[in-house]
Amino acid sequence: MTLAMAGGVSVAAQTAASASAPASAPVRAAADTCSYPYVCLFKNGTRIGQFQDVTSGFQDLPSRPSGPNLVVQNTRNDDVAYIRRANGITTCLPPRTSIGIVSGTLTGIRIDSRSTC
Repeated sequence: MTLAMAGGVSVAAQTAASASAPASAPVRAAADTCSYPYVCLFKNGTRIGQFQDVTSGFQDLPSRPSGPNLVVQNTRNDDVAYIRRANGITTCLPPRTSIGIVSGTLTGIRIDSRSTC
């Protein structure tokens, strides 16, 4: 299932076995190369970062990756991940979810022990 969201973000929900609809190639590639319990960042199919620790605040992304062709993959089973964009918008990724960043720049990431957004 793919959903379009405001701010140039698309969401593709995935399960460990299969997605309810075919995922785009970049999202599928990310899911194949990001293992539990990480939240990974991919640019043009190459992993450029991975995060594992639950934190109370955002971890800054010094490289400030931007779309297009940027994918964030949350492989955690019970934890949400938040991504912060340069324009101040924060997006929550439920467990076992990938998002493709169409445009904009990411500035931070935070993993939270909550299981829902």
